[in-house]
Amino acid sequence: MPKYNIPVEGMTCAACVARVEKIINKFDGVENVAVNLASEKVAFETTQDNVNLEEIGNVVEEYGYKLRIQNSELRTQEAEVKRDERDENYVQIKKDFIVALIFTLPVFVISMLWDFTWFRDAWRLEVSQTHKLLLILTTPVMFISARRIFAIAWNNLKHFSAEMNTLIAIGTGAAYGYSVISTLYPELITTAGQTPHVYYETAGVIITLILFGRLLEHRAKRKTSGAIKELIGLRPKTARVIENGKEVEVKIEDLQINQIVIVRPGEKIPADGVIESGSSTVDESMLTGESLPVGKVANDKVIGGTINKTGSFNFRITALNEKSVLGQIIQMVEDAQGSKAPIQKLADKVASVFVPAVIIISIITLAAWMIIAPELGFSNALIHFVAVLIIACPCALGLATPTAIMVGTGLGAKHGVLVKNGESLEAANKVTRVVFDKTGTITEGKPSVTDVVTNEFNERKLLELVASVENKSEHPLAQAIVEHVKEKRLDVKDVETFNSITGIGLTGIVDGDMVAVGNKKLMKEYSVEIDNANEIYDKLSDEGKTVIYAASNGKFIGLIAIADPIKKSSKDAIQRLKDFGIKVTMLTGDNRKTAEAIAGQAGIEDYIADVMPDDKVNKVKYFQDKGEVVAMVGDGINDAPALAQADIGIAISTGTDVAMETAGITLVKGDLAGVERAINLSHKTIRTIKQNLFWAFIYNTIGIPLAAFGLLNPMVAALAMAFSSVSVVSNSLRLKRASLIAPDYV
Repeated sequence: MPKYNIPVEGMTCAACVARVEKIINKFDGVENVAVNLASEKVAFETTQDNVNLEEIGNVVEEYGYKLRIQNSELRTQEAEVKRDERDENYVQIKKDFIVALIFTLPVFVISMLWDFTWFRDAWRLEVSQTHKLLLILTTPVMFISARRIFAIAWNNLKHFSAEMNTLIAIGTGAAYGYSVISTLYPELITTAGQTPHVYYETAGVIITLILFGRLLEHRAKRKTSGAIKELIGLRPKTARVIENGKEVEVKIEDLQINQIVIVRPGEKIPADGVIESGSSTVDESMLTGESLPVGKVANDKVIGGTINKTGSFNFRITALNEKSVLGQIIQMVEDAQGSKAPIQKLADKVASVFVPAVIIISIITLAAWMIIAPELGFSNALIHFVAVLIIACPCALGLATPTAIMVGTGLGAKHGVLVKNGESLEAANKVTRVVFDKTGTITEGKPSVTDVVTNEFNERKLLELVASVENKSEHPLAQAIVEHVKEKRLDVKDVETFNSITGIGLTGIVDGDMVAVGNKKLMKEYSVEIDNANEIYDKLSDEGKTVIYAASNGKFIGLIAIADPIKKSSKDAIQRLKDFGIKVTMLTGDNRKTAEAIAGQAGIEDYIADVMPDDKVNKVKYFQDKGEVVAMVGDGINDAPALAQADIGIAISTGTDVAMETAGITLVKGDLAGVERAINLSHKTIRTIKQNLFWAFIYNTIGIPLAAFGLLNPMVAALAMAFSSVSVVSNSLRLKRASLIAPDYV
């Protein structure tokens, strides 16, 4: 299903977001539309290959917004950053603000000083002439600086819709229009022989402050997306490759798969690849958070963006740009930043009715003041009408959630926690139980053979038969046996009629012998007598080792014990989760004794042994049925269904791509401290969102009544409105300094 993530210009508030989403959702074949006000992008999927993006862009433009659809499928991540750096929208807002400031400043000074007798005495122009001067100065503000505001408002009104620009246009337009009539046709509204008042300073100052607020807001929003720029900045600008036996320097974008690249000490590795020659240590902290350099030799993988420390080496490129590890991380962060969290639904519902409701309240305010205080005149009612329109700002509502998600997901990426979307980020906030798979999650996932016990056969033949069958399996335990045999330089033979029986073992024919390798269930399945091995089996199991039975032609031939030590971080991370009231459970296909030993080492009291791969889903559902919010942590293919079933799936990136695709959160480093960081990140981000929504709601709850009752000057309202959005973004930016190491579950 094709996916698009297209920049959109002209949005200013939550109502704009709702409008753009509604427009694009109407097109056939378009699904999952999500507009992000903070990143100013719209993401959607299409079920048809022939969706006309130009047509979508044209319809969106009718409402005053603009989609940048050129090469939307071919944009590179670097090109996106360069586009953001140019940011024509920001430049235009800045120009409009400067024009407004130049013309509004004298209007404001003259209007404010006019109330002082000494100024009127010193001022040589008459009242009517002064009003005409103010008209001349204010007009460029309304028709140059505010032209985009009025254009968008008009386009929306033509389609019987309204958003923030509509409120500003009606408010400032009313103040300006009334003032123009008062200036050019004063006789129409003169009462009791008094010169009618003008509100040029109100219109001009409001527009100037609105633009100033948008300028600050735009700059603040750009800071929230800094995580992607920082990730892209990890790549070097150039690389040295070998062409025709010579060393040549090329631009990073000109690199190609299978080229040989030379990396010297202190240089950044420009792409993913495999070392062909040489050795070194590499700083991979940008991916794993691990400060200690990792040793690299021939045939080892290297990741683009990491830093070569001590030696020099040549490597062959295997992945570039979006296909590289760093590219996938950048894409995942970008997708997450463009997504919506369920908590935003409330803001979206409010935004859908907010602007029409404010227009109705402003009209009621105008009528009420005309009825209650007619002696104060229409101009007084008009000011309160304008104040209500200007103070009502759905901007903060629209920015409350996306800015926090953008900063939060960026922070997570820096700590090796990759969040798939806003829904996953919010789900982690509610977790009451974490269910861990054992192998590769709690343990290192790199088991090794510790004991070989033979019965009838010698050790060499036992190992060769078992390894030959296990060589067909991708299970970590199977690989441990194969590696052990290769280290001993024994033979791994061909296997006929290989069969993998899920959850119990493997069978195959080796040199004419029917070999069965697996657990007790497999031995029982093939009627193999194993009673004489029970004592040694129990002893090895009590030591926390996984014991595998081997049989040949229906006869028991020996045991192989494999140990998979727990990760250094497991015990401390699990204890910290428990300290904060989160229940912990371990699932494993191992027998009860092995499970008990590993659970004891990890500090886990609740464990379930002998769990078949397809039964992991049922265990997760069992906890969910009891009202638990479950996070499942795993790394293997057989974990994928359970990861999908859980309220939030957390995948260890050292595992398979299937598990990572199914999970809502991926831990770049195979470290259980990442689970703690992920949950802590969720708590901090959701708390920030709630703070933002609270201030956005309370601002309007207090501001609108104050304006309606005449207790708020329109210019003060404009200033407050401008800074309400900035305050929400600034509060989100505080997340950048948050620590994910010390949990703060509040």
